[in-house]
Amino acid sequence: MENLRVYGGSRLYGEITTGGAKNAAVAIIPAALLVDGVCTIENVPDIRDVNLILKMLSYLGAKITYPAENTVTIDSSTVSTYRAPYDLASRMRASYYLLGALLGRFGKAEVALPGGCNFGERPIDLHEKGFRALGAEVETKRGQVTASADCLHGASVYLDTVSVGATINIMLAAVRANGRTVIENAAKEPHIVDLANFLNAMGAHIRGAGTDVIRIVGVERLSGGTYAIIPDQIEAGTFMIAAAAAGGDVLVKNVIPRHMESLTSKLEEMGVNVEEYDDSIRIKRDSPLRPIRVKTMPYPGFPTDLQPQIVALLSIANGTSMVTEDVWENRFQYVGELKRLGADITIQGQTALIRGVPSLYGAPVKATDLRAGAAMIIAALVADGVTTIGEPIHIDRGYERIETRLSKIGARIERVYITNG
Repeated sequence: MENLRVYGGSRLYGEITTGGAKNAAVAIIPAALLVDGVCTIENVPDIRDVNLILKMLSYLGAKITYPAENTVTIDSSTVSTYRAPYDLASRMRASYYLLGALLGRFGKAEVALPGGCNFGERPIDLHEKGFRALGAEVETKRGQVTASADCLHGASVYLDTVSVGATINIMLAAVRANGRTVIENAAKEPHIVDLANFLNAMGAHIRGAGTDVIRIVGVERLSGGTYAIIPDQIEAGTFMIAAAAAGGDVLVKNVIPRHMESLTSKLEEMGVNVEEYDDSIRIKRDSPLRPIRVKTMPYPGFPTDLQPQIVALLSIANGTSMVTEDVWENRFQYVGELKRLGADITIQGQTALIRGVPSLYGAPVKATDLRAGAAMIIAALVADGVTTIGEPIHIDRGYERIETRLSKIGARIERVYITNG
C-alpha cells in the first residue's frame, strides 16, 4: 500500500517548474481523433488521467509513440471503432470528451458515463443538448451514452449554465460539422482556449474561445502538426499556496501570470508577497497570514480546483475566513481530514468557516480526491510532526512526481510502501 509521508516544519526555497495543463491535455488528446494526419503534442504531463486517456485512444486503434519526455505522437488514421472501452472510460470524468471527438469523426459514439473525483453530480444534459442541436440522436442507457447522426450540421447552442465540459464537447463535435456553429454562454477557462488553439493549428476555424461566444465554421478535414500544451494553472496555484503556507521564497516557473490573477489577488490580500515576471511568479512569506473571504466561480473567478488548497492555507491564518463553494455541491468532503490535523472548520451549507489555529499537528489522513490530496500535502507541510497521507493515487491523477519536485525546494516528503500483514 502506498502512502505519502510528510515531515512538517520546513520552509521552502528555490525554483519549481509547472508542468503541462492536465485539463487541457485530457481534451486535446481526444481531439487528435479528429485529425487525419499525425499530431505531436508537447508538454504533456505524465500523470494517471493523461495516461488513461492515451490508453483509451490506443484501445480505439490509434498509434501512440513517445519521442521525448513529456511528448506524445498520435496517429489516428488506424482508428476504426466508435466504441470506447467501458471499464476505462468509467474511471475518469474527461472520458466524456471522447463523445464529441468520436461523434465528430464517425458520426457515432458510445462512451460510458464519466467517473473521476466524487464531489458532486456530473450531469451531461448540456452535452446532449448540444449534440442534438448539431443533428445527433442521443440516448443514455445502462451507464452508457450513445450518440449518432447521419450528418452533423452547424447550429446555435445556448448553454443554460456555464459548463466547461459541454463547451469542449460541442466544440469537438462541431469542428468537422457542415456549416457554422455558435456556442453562447460558453465557458472561458484557459484550457478551452488551448483546445481551440490546438484545433486551429490543425486547420480548424474557431473564433471567440476565451469569451462567452464561440464561433466555429466546420471543415472537411484536419491535418497534422505539432503543438505544445499550456502550463497547468491549478498545479501552479498549488505550488504558490504551498509556498505561502510553509513560508520561504519560491519561484514558480512555466506560468502564465494572467491565468493566476484570481489567486494572486487573494494571496496578496492575506499578506503574501507576490512578484510576477513574464513566465514565472515568485512567492515570499515571512509574516502571519490575514483571514479573507473566497467564493469559487467559473474562470476568470477563483477556481474550484484550488478551493481545498486555499482552505488548507486559511486554516493557519490569524482570524476567521469564509470560503463559499459555488461550483460543486459536495466539495467539502475532505474537511474531516483537515480536522484530523487540527484545523478548526465548520461547514454551513456551501460555505466553510475557517478559524485559524496557531499550528496544525501531524496525523494519518487520506486523499479523498485529487485536489483534496493536494490540500493534505499543504497542511502537512506546516503541521508539527509527521503526517501520513493515504490513497495518493488520487494525487497522482493530476500531479507528476509531486514528492520529488517538492523535495527539491526543501519539503521533507517521501513515498513509502507499507505491506499489510
